[in-house]
Amino acid sequence: MAFDPQALLAMDPIVTHHIITPRDTMLYALGVGARQLDFIYEETLEALPTMAVVLAYPGFFWRDPAFGVTWQKVLHGEQSTRIHAPLPVEGTVRGETRIEAIYDKGADKGSLAFSAREIYDEDGGTHLATVRMSSFLRGDGGHGGSDGEPPRPHPVPDREADAVVTLPTAANQAEIYRLSGDYNPLHIDPAVAEAAGFAAPILHGLCTYGVVGRALLAELCDNDPTRLTRMDVRFSSPVYPGETIVTEIWREGDGSASFRARAAERDLVVINNGYAEFR
Repeated sequence: MAFDPQALLAMDPIVTHHIITPRDTMLYALGVGARQLDFIYEETLEALPTMAVVLAYPGFFWRDPAFGVTWQKVLHGEQSTRIHAPLPVEGTVRGETRIEAIYDKGADKGSLAFSAREIYDEDGGTHLATVRMSSFLRGDGGHGGSDGEPPRPHPVPDREADAVVTLPTAANQAEIYRLSGDYNPLHIDPAVAEAAGFAAPILHGLCTYGVVGRALLAELCDNDPTRLTRMDVRFSSPVYPGETIVTEIWREGDGSASFRARAAERDLVVINNGYAEFR
């Protein structure tokens, strides 16, 4: 199938079902480096709010020939999570994923696609979370798309941060995180990473997202996972497993905050334009 933005926008949602066990909840927490017992011990177990990104995950759907996308050239651009109710540590959830908008950047520049996944508790019907992401379809521009312009990234204040949280990643962090469902060989196979232009396998962007989420949870929410209700980011550069992630946080004073994160060893911004809301 040829790339047809209007056909993609009109597609029925991708419906996925996911059975969660306490083991899954603990494994996700270990995958993003959590050490607090509440996130890794079954007796007092709570789910990290960023675990929403792996719930009812539809997989890398751009690879499906029905989408007509040059999937080898797709990049993950932005990620947003809104939590509507505390995430369960076990049970069954349903995801409904739709393509919300596709912005044509030109034949030589590709398109920017926005998708959203609504996540529900399968048993009680509770709306748990809305997970949005943007994908840069580098090989598929010049075919039209949605009217208007894509949303502008959230600006980070031009002043000293109110707080800085430093968290390490382990050398085997990607090897653990992939067990939550993202088996892209880019994150484990040196040959694949080299072919993609990297010196070594890189950390999953959503693993970095989870590590930064832990920093926000600690600084803004006293590690209470029910208090973090939104987390938006723009991915800037990849992290290599074993690097230290330094998160700078600016409090906005109204239950919101701006943030960005750097890989300390290279002094390189890896997450930018961050925006969080909390209770």
